[in-house]
Amino acid sequence: MKRLLIVRHAKSDWGAANTKDFDRTLNSRGLLNAPEMGKRLISRKLIPQQLVSSPALRAITTCKIIAKEIQYPETEIVQEPKIYEANYQTLLKVVNQFDDKYNSIALFGHNNGITDLAVYLSNADLYNIPTCGMVLIEFPFDSWKIVSQNTGNMVLFDYPKNSFEAF
Repeated sequence: MKRLLIVRHAKSDWGAANTKDFDRTLNSRGLLNAPEMGKRLISRKLIPQQLVSSPALRAITTCKIIAKEIQYPETEIVQEPKIYEANYQTLLKVVNQFDDKYNSIALFGHNNGITDLAVYLSNADLYNIPTCGMVLIEFPFDSWKIVSQNTGNMVLFDYPKNSFEAF
């Protein structure tokens, strides 16, 4: 079985003038939400074997904060440029190239692509993954290469404003 944790970057700062989209930082809420979501992963014993992130500053920062919480070595984070501004088809190609030695991988990216990917893979009834939101999809096979439309089952949808006690 393969497990894909799809993570949207935490809330970013739109206030900095003359900052390119790629270089936007996290705002104060984002800096609080990211460690909280890492703690939720630990409490659920959902520790990915590999973290793959967009290199855009808000995504990689979110990834590094969560990595610290789950005690994942920052030096082992894979930065994948194809994730930035990707649609779900491009993201699927990234997923299909994951190494099969990993059964659980977290993908850190951006909307609309990551929400569209979650819906495409699992037919989940999702309109939007909020900032720092997470969707866990399980696939009943042992190869990332055969992950495709409606082959997964969404088993978790969580986000910072969600009541954690509900799980």
